[in-house]
Amino acid sequence: MSANSFDARSTLQVGDESYEIFRLDKVEGAARLPYSLKVLLENLLRTEDGANITADHIRALGSWDSQAQPSEEIQFTPARVIMQDFTGVPCVVDLATMREAVKELGGDPAKINPLAPAELVIDHSVIADKFGTNDAFKQNVDLEYGRNKERYQFLRWGQTAFDEFKVVPPGTGIVHQVNIEHLARVVMIRDGKAYPDTLVGTDSHTTMVNGLGVLGWGVGGIEAEAAMLGQPVSMLIPRVVGFKLTGELQPGTTATDLVLTITEMLRKHGVVGKFVEFYGEGVAATSLANRATIGNMSPEFGSTAAIFPIDGETLNYLRLTGRSDQQVALVEAYAKEQGLWLDPKAEPDFSEKLELDLSTVVPSIAGPKRPQDRIVLADAKAQFAQDVRNYVKDGGDVDEAGQESFPASDAPAITNGAPSNKVKVTAADGTEYELDHGHVTVAAITSCTNTSNPYVMVAAALVAKKAVEKGLTRKPWVKTTLAPGSKVVTDYFDKAGLTPYLDKVGFNLVGYGCTTCIGNSGPLPDEVSQAVNEHDLAVTSVLSGNRNFEGRINPDVKMNYLASPPLVVAYALAGSMKVDITRESLGLDQDGNPVFLKDIWPSEAEVNDVVANTIGEDMFTKSYADVFAGDAQWQALPIPTGNTFEWDAESTYVRKPPYFEGMGMDPAPVEDIAGARVLAKLGDSVTTDHISPAGAIKADTPAGKYLTEHGVERRDFNSYGSRRGNHEVMIRGTFANIRLRNQIAPGTEGGYTRDFTQADAPVSFIYDASRNYIDQGIPLVVLAGKEYGSGSSRDWAAKGTALLGVKAVIAESYERIHRSNLIGMGVLPLQFPEGHTAETLGLTGEETFSFTGVTELNNGTIPSTVKVTTDTAPGEAGNVRREFDAVVRIDTPGEADYYRNGGILQYVLRSLISK
Repeated sequence: MSANSFDARSTLQVGDESYEIFRLDKVEGAARLPYSLKVLLENLLRTEDGANITADHIRALGSWDSQAQPSEEIQFTPARVIMQDFTGVPCVVDLATMREAVKELGGDPAKINPLAPAELVIDHSVIADKFGTNDAFKQNVDLEYGRNKERYQFLRWGQTAFDEFKVVPPGTGIVHQVNIEHLARVVMIRDGKAYPDTLVGTDSHTTMVNGLGVLGWGVGGIEAEAAMLGQPVSMLIPRVVGFKLTGELQPGTTATDLVLTITEMLRKHGVVGKFVEFYGEGVAATSLANRATIGNMSPEFGSTAAIFPIDGETLNYLRLTGRSDQQVALVEAYAKEQGLWLDPKAEPDFSEKLELDLSTVVPSIAGPKRPQDRIVLADAKAQFAQDVRNYVKDGGDVDEAGQESFPASDAPAITNGAPSNKVKVTAADGTEYELDHGHVTVAAITSCTNTSNPYVMVAAALVAKKAVEKGLTRKPWVKTTLAPGSKVVTDYFDKAGLTPYLDKVGFNLVGYGCTTCIGNSGPLPDEVSQAVNEHDLAVTSVLSGNRNFEGRINPDVKMNYLASPPLVVAYALAGSMKVDITRESLGLDQDGNPVFLKDIWPSEAEVNDVVANTIGEDMFTKSYADVFAGDAQWQALPIPTGNTFEWDAESTYVRKPPYFEGMGMDPAPVEDIAGARVLAKLGDSVTTDHISPAGAIKADTPAGKYLTEHGVERRDFNSYGSRRGNHEVMIRGTFANIRLRNQIAPGTEGGYTRDFTQADAPVSFIYDASRNYIDQGIPLVVLAGKEYGSGSSRDWAAKGTALLGVKAVIAESYERIHRSNLIGMGVLPLQFPEGHTAETLGLTGEETFSFTGVTELNNGTIPSTVKVTTDTAPGEAGNVRREFDAVVRIDTPGEADYYRNGGILQYVLRSLISK
């Protein structure tokens, strides 16, 4: 029960129902707050307990100073938790392990139970092995069940063993699309109370639901577990960036073009750790589907959330997707009563402001390795000619077809076109063709970002239809896949008669899941893969996703581009990034005439007509009628019983992790770190994909060797993401991304380091070296550049780091979620002094490191800095000692508690037992 210090408890009548609410207008200053902070304020009013959440916290939020730097800590209690299976499996593994640990410490294992609704959608496991055939979907689902039977049995056990835990089975859709189409409440109803739907999710793109006015963001699995167990999320009251939208998108531009423009703008502006809130008359002109597309990309521009207020468009979407009349009426009444309804003319108080005229957005793609690197579509060919030189060792010939009127300031080699290394290839059906740098080998309509948006999906299908009518199809070297985010997409394709055209250009259904965007693109055809690897070709992928990081999409593909679904189809037809699809022919029609993009691009009216006449409420109610039940294959999975899990000692998928081994009720005192060695020295923009890859497992790596030793055939290795329930695989996969460049092992690419426990410090696998360091009691440190840990909210990037023996990371800057996850695993996040880097401090990575001042945490305080001392290793000539003060990035008292306990799970476990 709330302490109700502000007398805010009231009643809201909606039709025949009445609900208890907590009125925001009872707090002075509430009316001037941005929408997102109003949601946080209601959260505090409702959960005020006089201890963790006090009247002073509520007053601090009510009197928020938009220009102040964040300093006031609050405790946010999300209404629910959402997970996907890659991060959800280790989450449930940890909960199962906590039950056993509670029992061993004399507590009640049943106490380990979600206290807030927790929903998991299995969407990350389907791999696009089969493509281009009518039975590709069935084959891929069968392969998925074959590979993941152990994991799925475990999740089915979790569904029966834990209260408030539900699983959406495979083959249903992508978590964020299922969330906006079905799971999101917008206004929650629980125990007679009505309050804003809020959440945290174990996937960074949880922010997609921000498009519905639902405040939520991605966290690591370890934070999500704590939230499920009733622990509030500790956070500083953030700065809020107002992003004003004006005007309307021009014909020929899409939501994808818009979101890539916004991503570029906000990355340049700098919004890490901030909320972004959209306002202005342009918001009212932005469809819910486009709002969700923008919200989805929040992690790509770095903000915690990217939210839109509730308005009539929100209600229309809720009706369309089959929410009840009473729920829609409640959302409208609650939003208007609490001042959460959009006023398009309002100018709320924001910390910072940006503005975009939607009419200025132009067709764009992004790449070749970061979502924020937007390229105007008309410049894509010229930009590729420059970028490809970073991916080829020897360009070979210069491709004359790549000639273009480049700026005179460019290097002469570039003015002659892109590098070329043409290789003759014979396909399985006997077709011969040439493969070259820049050829598109993967074209994928994939990812929640765009497959949730019917306007871009219908546009893609219409491009396919017009292409077929002109006699065009994909180039023979392009692997084409269609992986919608929900079954509703294929329903409206079928109803509109568009499915046959997608099939004819190769975009057959391969699954309902993330597929290519998460790295489950499946293998390239053998002849393509062989040519690429034997001749070191810099081939490309084009996908309608949100992530294009190095090594993520496919191990054979070096350069990856994000694009709208209709442009994915266009690039599949063109077959190469060396083709300027805005000016050059995509191919020849039946009469031998060139076909240009403008000839097959649908008008806005055509798209709107299909959307209006094919998509209805009945599609959503049918698709989600019994969404948690699953098909016969799911229901037939045998599962163990009981409230503790029966671990299988032979399992290579699900193993009991070591986090609680030897844990007592009282945490050991925090100690300084002495004699540490550098495990990895890394550059800028190292993502969680670099730290803990989700994709394929190579046979000659420590993880591959472990699986081989345990009797797993190469064809059954599956992916790192699918094996996150097995810490033995994941430790070996940490820092094992094939594109990782560790500067202390120059000339290598992949999971390598130098092992300073051995004479001459030979190059070694990172995992093997870490075992030697642990055996000799030597702690480890990682050095990094800017934006360390950007990308997915991957808790294994922190778990693996900790289990390798890393005690501290020193970076120039961090992405929010990974910094938090490091603390959650007992790893100390430090930052180089302002204006300094490893290079300016003269650090090579060959030194020994000592950290003093960490023990101040034992006094209940958080030191602002710790002293770092480095020495040349003993026995090396010319010892040089350096000292500097590193900034401690433990930002809140709650995070300090987690670190003192050795991690968030240990803190939660001790708290539950002590209660």
